[in-house]
Amino acid sequence: MSKTQGKLNIIPLGGLGEIGKNMTVFRYGDDIILVDAGLMFPEDDMLGIDLVIPDITYLVENKDKIKGIFLTHGHEDHIGALPYVLKQITAPVYGTALTLGILQGRLKENGVSSEPCQTIKPGDKIQAGCFKVEFIRVNHSIPDAVALAIHTPIGLIIHTGDFKFDQTPVDGQVTEFNKFAEYGDQGVLALMADSTNAERPGYTQSEKVVGQTFDDEFRYAKNRIIVASFSSNVHRIQQVVDSAIRYKRKVAVIGRSMVNVVNISMELGYLKIPEGVLIDIDDSKNYTPDKIVIITTGSQGEPMSALTRMAMSDHKKVDIVPGDTVIISATPIPGNEKLVARTIDHLYKLGADVIYEKSNGVHVSGHASQEEIKMMHNLVRPKFFIPVHGEYRHLIKHAQLATTLGMPRENIVVGENGSIIELTRNSIGINGRVPSGKVLVDGLGVGDVGNIVLRDRRQLSQDGIMIVVVTIDKNTCTVVSGPDIVSRGFVYVREAEGLMETAKDKVQQALDKCEQSNVSEWSVIKSAVRDSLGRFLYEKTRRRPMILPIIMEI
Repeated sequence: MSKTQGKLNIIPLGGLGEIGKNMTVFRYGDDIILVDAGLMFPEDDMLGIDLVIPDITYLVENKDKIKGIFLTHGHEDHIGALPYVLKQITAPVYGTALTLGILQGRLKENGVSSEPCQTIKPGDKIQAGCFKVEFIRVNHSIPDAVALAIHTPIGLIIHTGDFKFDQTPVDGQVTEFNKFAEYGDQGVLALMADSTNAERPGYTQSEKVVGQTFDDEFRYAKNRIIVASFSSNVHRIQQVVDSAIRYKRKVAVIGRSMVNVVNISMELGYLKIPEGVLIDIDDSKNYTPDKIVIITTGSQGEPMSALTRMAMSDHKKVDIVPGDTVIISATPIPGNEKLVARTIDHLYKLGADVIYEKSNGVHVSGHASQEEIKMMHNLVRPKFFIPVHGEYRHLIKHAQLATTLGMPRENIVVGENGSIIELTRNSIGINGRVPSGKVLVDGLGVGDVGNIVLRDRRQLSQDGIMIVVVTIDKNTCTVVSGPDIVSRGFVYVREAEGLMETAKDKVQQALDKCEQSNVSEWSVIKSAVRDSLGRFLYEKTRRRPMILPIIMEI
């Protein structure tokens, strides 16, 4: 028996200690499968960054061993990195119809072929190397979400994906409780379960609750209704449409991602909208305001989204007018609270009636709360447990929940991105690390912006820049013209002429000193200018702008 036989390595490359960029590697011998490949949106201090994806160095180094990529559902934090991954790796991609429908749109935008995509449905079993993967239907805030039962040579692993137990789902497709229970009876080696709501006691409410709220709000609204939600929440969109039909309103859809998802969902039969209900936004002016519902993106206050543009009176086709009812059917993702609050303020200023508090029942989570998490554990009854998908406190909370259900603490591993979690039939532990981390996407550049560039951007944004231009005679090393100083984002030059003049003198002194010492090395001259000017500016202003000396020779 070789050294790797009998050992399964589970390597999270993203999704642990953070919300987003979920990606997990399963490796047994020379076979690898990948579960999910998500992205994360940038944090506030990542200036100018568009997206964050996982570091896939480990996958690229082992790309000939990858037998398949398995997707749990179609949210960006589970499929968003695939356009970048598939440029470097070739492997079949398995997902449900809606998941692949949304993914194919993303791949097309990035000029990546969707040939590797293979549609599956719950109950299908796929053989990938020594792994056999079965799909189990679960509920989430997007249709067609699945959990995975991964049969490995040493035992069965259940990966829940993102889930909640909704007893009354909008499409009537209830979680396959029986499958989880059957696997529990057969014996499950390890469970990997969603931890997003591990801090929240009780149960997560059913999506149907939101439909009831829409009904109430639509009944009382006198004029136009605008509903903002996540484009991926197809059941939420369906409920808006149902309420609109009930109160004889027409529905218009705006926001690029919303239009895309609505079209894909209608094509695939996940969204049922009768003929004549959906109208183009341009045609809405042919109807009185009390006959119109607009479904839009922008529930997170994103600066370029349709709702934010409406709030700023900057949207090409929709102006908010007094009497409009705006329903924000989502809660702010941590970090977006200020953006959302600003949007709500602007909507109120324009005279709209805004309904956004969670207590109003305009939003329910797509993730299991504590009682549902306990139920999942009790159905599956695993030997070992690995909490996934959540910030570190969520993972710890989930681990504590598992111990209250009788799981021994030594059978639980709280990993980090890059940890190699080693599993045998009788043991679990962390054995080493692989490269992991954040790769930043800025425009068309992937990974070319790193910590140093971000640090420079931060410095530029906080203290500005000063450029010192000097022309030096090549033969005599004397200053021919300059020093000239240009500054941006440091001080308003016209009001600080005295400071600028003294700054020039300081540069001149530094240059004179170099000349006296017969220093002609550019790098030494630049560093002398930088030091003396930096010291002077800090003394005078307590600021540290970026200083760029430019030396020209003639």
